[in-house]
Amino acid sequence: MKLKRILEGLGYHNCELSLLFTDDKNIAELNCRFLKREGPTNVLAFPMRDGDHTEPETPMLGDIVISLDAAIRDAKRIGESLNRTIDRLSIHGLLHLLGYDHERSEEEARTMEEETERLLNY
Repeated sequence: MKLKRILEGLGYHNCELSLLFTDDKNIAELNCRFLKREGPTNVLAFPMRDGDHTEPETPMLGDIVISLDAAIRDAKRIGESLNRTIDRLSIHGLLHLLGYDHERSEEEARTMEEETERLLNY
């Protein structure tokens, strides 16, 4: 997985994140419990700091949760390897931990997609 190299390239040399691989059932439960959304999704990200810079600095960026069931479906639909899809979802989650949010506007969605593609090829 490329995350360590990507983090260092982005200037995050001494940081941590947790990465959980699960199934649709468990990610759907997390999606409902924490985001009040029904059903499974392919990736969830839970930042340690929610943009509140008054919190003490911590090397922990947050948690990324990936549904392997969804990743397998995505890989088949997109026509790419499962490893590349997992890299894509990991980068997507990482960008959320770093403050990117594709749901705020179309422009931010485009920026996040461009950054995901750039980092996939990093």
